[in-house]
Amino acid sequence: MLSGLERKTSWSLAEHAGETAPDGMQRLFTTARWDADLVRDDLRGYVAGVLGDPDGVLIGDDTGFEKGGTRSAGVQRQYTGTAGKITNCQIGVFLAYASGQGRALVDRELYLPRSWTGDPLRLAAAGVPAGTGFATKPELLQQMIKRAAAAGMPFGWVAADEAYGDNGPLRDYLEEEEIAYVLAVSRDHLLAMPVGRRRADELAARLPRRAWQRLSCGDGAKGERRYDWALVAAGRPEISLLIRRSISRPSQLAFYLCQCAVRRCCPEWR
Repeated sequence: MLSGLERKTSWSLAEHAGETAPDGMQRLFTTARWDADLVRDDLRGYVAGVLGDPDGVLIGDDTGFEKGGTRSAGVQRQYTGTAGKITNCQIGVFLAYASGQGRALVDRELYLPRSWTGDPLRLAAAGVPAGTGFATKPELLQQMIKRAAAAGMPFGWVAADEAYGDNGPLRDYLEEEEIAYVLAVSRDHLLAMPVGRRRADELAARLPRRAWQRLSCGDGAKGERRYDWALVAAGRPEISLLIRRSISRPSQLAFYLCQCAVRRCCPEWR
């Protein structure tokens, strides 16, 4: 299914896989049954064995799948970055794994809006397991991180965008478990500083010129991606605010809240 074939039919996929007849592919698509969670667990174990690294990164993000009808589980009019607008779609929250050896998706959860979890008959009609309750997207990501940790997946960091970085309960969980993270936060995110609570963009505006360092974050589609970076210590030694500034447009800033797991990175602070 991930091949570059222009048309994916039982015949074309069988031929691509080197099979002499389409029977196996037809059975796979029509009558075969498997436990999706066990497949996920097998995949996660394979990725850990091939790409695993103690400094690996778990990356959380969500994406949307546009739909035309109303019966697919979780479908409703909602915003998706895939389309860049509010549209009829499903939303999935995904967990990826990245290390120096490569990257791969390792887990997924379907986001079910309250319009679904509050309607048991609709859930049953769509085949959603009985008793499934509402969970926010950060809560779904937290569930997947817990599964990865319980399975012994080697990782040192968690990363996600500001929809997750601005979520206090998710950050609290990571801090309680002493899991290091780099989470994007909004410009108006408040940080507890020794002088009181301050907005992220307020801290950036007060930085002296010497606080910025010009560093590369790797190659992109248009060549090397270089930015100015600054790191601001917050009220606790293990928490910092990382600020990224565009070289060509200095007013363009991005903010990342970082936790260096005390036990792992800074034993002298314990």
